[in-house]
Amino acid sequence: MHTPHPMDPRHHPHGRSTTARNPYEELGALADAPPAGFPGESAGEGAAPRRAWRERERPPRVDRRGGRRRRRFAALPVAAKAVVGLVVLTAFVALADRWAVLFAERKAADTLKSQLDLNAAPEVEIGGFPFLTQLADKKLDSVQVTVPDVAADRVSLAKVSATAHDIRLNADGLTSVRGADVSRLDGDVLLSFDDLNRELGASQVTFSGDGSDRVEARGTLPVAGHDLRVHAEATIRRQAERGIATEIGGMRLDIGDLATYRPGSRASDGLHLTPKASADLARETRKAKALLSVPAIVQRLGVPEATVREGLSDDGALTKLTGSPRFAREAQSLNLIDLAEDNPEVLSDLGLDPDLLDGLSRLTRPVLADRLSLAFELPEPEHGDVRLRDVRVGEDGIRVRLTGSELAVGSS
Repeated sequence: MHTPHPMDPRHHPHGRSTTARNPYEELGALADAPPAGFPGESAGEGAAPRRAWRERERPPRVDRRGGRRRRRFAALPVAAKAVVGLVVLTAFVALADRWAVLFAERKAADTLKSQLDLNAAPEVEIGGFPFLTQLADKKLDSVQVTVPDVAADRVSLAKVSATAHDIRLNADGLTSVRGADVSRLDGDVLLSFDDLNRELGASQVTFSGDGSDRVEARGTLPVAGHDLRVHAEATIRRQAERGIATEIGGMRLDIGDLATYRPGSRASDGLHLTPKASADLARETRKAKALLSVPAIVQRLGVPEATVREGLSDDGALTKLTGSPRFAREAQSLNLIDLAEDNPEVLSDLGLDPDLLDGLSRLTRPVLADRLSLAFELPEPEHGDVRLRDVRVGEDGIRVRLTGSELAVGSS
């Protein structure tokens, strides 16, 4: 910046310039000026010393991408550096351990699927940490296995979940595990109602819980081209050590509001008119006369012959006879399947299809019970012991506790 001479004619006689000053130039001059008494500076020659001063006082450049981090790490004490290194090493070791666990779980799942001939690979979860240390000792703390969709006789087990404890490995490393010995096993088995409805409910029969040990079956069952309403109850109990048995009771097939069929040999079993159908005989003269026209039926009803003859000739007397409570009870006690052998035409008059009666006669109690049976049995292991315990019925199906000991998987 050029400083005008005091005697310059452009200045005011009293020392003030006639030219307006630029305030920014004055600020720039102050910024460029060295401290007072800068050595080597004299009048008229201050530019070079000032540039040298600015170069010496300029702060060094900083590498913002890593320089600060390196200086900070270098400033840490040795103990802190050791801690950081240990944390990093531990993270790598944990990562390697988890990778080994995932590899072992997948290999175990494939092995179980092949050896047990499963439809799908099971879910395997190895417990305990670290895994590599357990592998080196050839002993695992626990392994949880969940097997979906296990075939068991006529039904499928929705899920078998079990946890093995104290497993001894027959292995020479992670990739050469040949088998294992399981000291103890516990878990549970689920027989799902959804699966039962799909597998046994081809006739639109649905199963649901009815208490802690009973299952109720309701729906329809086709017989001789007719869809009959079915109702039954199954009591669930454990059979031996590995099986579940079901005792089917309360079996009933309803043919509309006309008759009910109960398979069996008791007096109450067979095909009988419903209470409504028996009461309707008082209003349905044709059906009442069809029954009273058969001497065997009249004999079974216990109605005097004179009363029957009067009723057949007089509708008023017939209505009085068939409308009595005693007649309704006796009509309900008639086994229509027995009557069909000698008097099939009478049953046709009552509205029953002879083919339906023939189909019901072949639908015995064992046949119907087998169609509704929920029984299953677990396969017996080649080595060790597996047992079922604590059978109970829940909202989603039948659950059974599973226990086992001294089991061998693969080559032990």
